[in-house]
Amino acid sequence: MLKKLRIKFVAVFMVIVTGMLCLVFGMLYHFTQQNMQNDSLSMLQSIASNPFQLSQPNNRNGDLRLPYFIVQIGNRGDLVAAGGGYYDLSDENFLMDLIEAVFLSREQSGILEEYNLRFYRTVTPGGQNMFFADITSERSALQNLVKNCFIIGGVCLLLFLGISILLAIWMVKPVEQAWKQQCQFVADASHELKTPLTVIMTNAELLQSSEYDPVSKSQFSDSILIMSRQMRNLVERLLDLARADTGQNSMACSSFDFGDLVEKALLPFDPVFFEKGLGLTGQIQPGILVYGNEQQLHQVVDILLDNAHKYGAPQGEVLVQLKKAGRSHCRLSVANPGAEISPEDLKNIFKRFYRVDKARSRDGSFGLGLSIAESIVKKHHGNIWAESRDGVNTFFVELPARSGAPSDRD
Repeated sequence: MLKKLRIKFVAVFMVIVTGMLCLVFGMLYHFTQQNMQNDSLSMLQSIASNPFQLSQPNNRNGDLRLPYFIVQIGNRGDLVAAGGGYYDLSDENFLMDLIEAVFLSREQSGILEEYNLRFYRTVTPGGQNMFFADITSERSALQNLVKNCFIIGGVCLLLFLGISILLAIWMVKPVEQAWKQQCQFVADASHELKTPLTVIMTNAELLQSSEYDPVSKSQFSDSILIMSRQMRNLVERLLDLARADTGQNSMACSSFDFGDLVEKALLPFDPVFFEKGLGLTGQIQPGILVYGNEQQLHQVVDILLDNAHKYGAPQGEVLVQLKKAGRSHCRLSVANPGAEISPEDLKNIFKRFYRVDKARSRDGSFGLGLSIAESIVKKHHGNIWAESRDGVNTFFVELPARSGAPSDRD
């Protein structure tokens, strides 16, 4: 598919470029031909206005100089005189053929294709004057122009072909990355759903068997219920990501005290951290206002606290800080002691379904929490990142801060 997309882009680009080159060269040829034709005709008209200076053609400075001659014809159509400084006019048959061709054209001016001559005639009291100019050099110049246009056009097409290929690779690259991410996302989601589905199906089959006692069947039912809830949790998180990607989860925003929100988020985690032997300390600077959706930003804090709870080292102390960062931003940090995260993992930790510890037992974590947090933070025009040093892993969230009093709705 991506290869066809590149080929289609190159084809469309080359069609446009070819059309533009044809238009430019066509206009160049047309205007050059018109200018040369007008100059040649102007020269003949200039000669016709003073036909008695044929012997001194170079006196008309600034005019186009082409080989020309004049033929005078009487009222009866007989050849009266012929003169010019560029042609041998001794062949009367040739002159009569020219006169006949001009009469047949019935135009005041035109081109005699067979003789490569342009003519212009005027009526006089004694008959007609016919003026002829050679257009061999004019046609030769136009032929050279066409030849040069083909050469230049061919070089330009080859150059633009190379440019279009490079542009196609560059422009399709984000699509290729998105396609790979989508395929990886589908594969990871299928993998995450496959295990609980297998457990559910296995326990359902065992539940239908008559070989097991009620106690065992009750355990099978419990397993089915646990796996079903786990699948529901995964589907809900996938829906959160889908809404974040499509912008469908846009909700009412307001200006509120972010410090108050963080303090409220810490309360339900106190017993959870205590049960695992972790300490939880909050250092919240008061009066920090942000503009956004409270529910979504509360979810971000919950995700970071849940991540610290799952990956924090036992007997460690988790530190949550919120403070001003410059004049127009605030920074939330959640630091927990734990195994150091490698630089490679720090780059990928916000990717969907990515886990630092690949061998970690299934505990309801799908590797989607940090991806959801990143989507929410970016939607609020903020930044989120992680750092790991000296045995402490810290996640940072930086958001635009506001001044003034909280409002119910802005």
